[in-house]
Amino acid sequence: MSDVRMWSEEFGAATDAPILLIMGSMSQGVLWPDTFVGRLVAGGRRVIRYDHRDTGKSDTVDFAANPYTWKEIKNDVHRVLDTHGLESAHLVCHSAGGLLGQLIAVERPERVRSLTLIASSPLGGGEGRVLLRALTGEPQEEGSLPAPAPEFTAFYRALMAAPPPRDRRARIDGMISEQRVLHGTGLPFDEDAARRLQERIHDRANDLSAVVNHRLAAAAAPDVEPVGVLHRVTAPTLVIEGSHEPVKPGHGAVIAERIPGARLMMVAGMGHTLPPETHGELAAAVLAHTAG
Repeated sequence: MSDVRMWSEEFGAATDAPILLIMGSMSQGVLWPDTFVGRLVAGGRRVIRYDHRDTGKSDTVDFAANPYTWKEIKNDVHRVLDTHGLESAHLVCHSAGGLLGQLIAVERPERVRSLTLIASSPLGGGEGRVLLRALTGEPQEEGSLPAPAPEFTAFYRALMAAPPPRDRRARIDGMISEQRVLHGTGLPFDEDAARRLQERIHDRANDLSAVVNHRLAAAAAPDVEPVGVLHRVTAPTLVIEGSHEPVKPGHGAVIAERIPGARLMMVAGMGHTLPPETHGELAAAVLAHTAG
């Protein structure tokens, strides 16, 4: 559906070098922290963040009537660039947003000035199969990507077996519990800040339950990720992974190995989220990578 309306916002001067922030699956654009965005703007960048379809303030889709795949979610990135009048931008991507960034860098290299991949997995690496096998207890395939941390697997196994939350407070409590697991164990977890963030995520969503459509989209076309193409990425690439990554530990090194000239940066204490303690280091790295 090309008529899905996307929410986006931009910061900074229109004449500054543009950065498009691409968040992960089932995630709103405001998960890119305001302070991180502010540091990029202060460093002379025009920064755009947006909500994927079926998240936040972007349109929700009746998936049964109008099913889509991750190909459409990827094409939404192009639509956001077009809406903001950009032929190209620096793509800074988080988690599954990194798969979108990698795919665009392969298919449409002229649109990608540089690529920054945070807490992501390699395109075509079978991340979904690794996660599914971890959750079902099946042994991992030989040569597969590293599996998630045990605490991550245990949390989601329990979540799948639990009844759905009954009200707003229960939903937000569950979202905070999930954020705690994604945060990892390397840095203190600020529960008050987590509550403020998850209340914002909860209350700005057109339909909080619509995010499940991203899982349906992935299941509808499991082979949408081409295999063995990362050598075709020509954009300068920075790969960032936290030392306490619970979801995709070690995946960053695989990406850096497969993309020519890519550089791997490890952030001490960081898990799968973007806590305040990391904003200075992350912003400095992105500003340096997007300079010139």
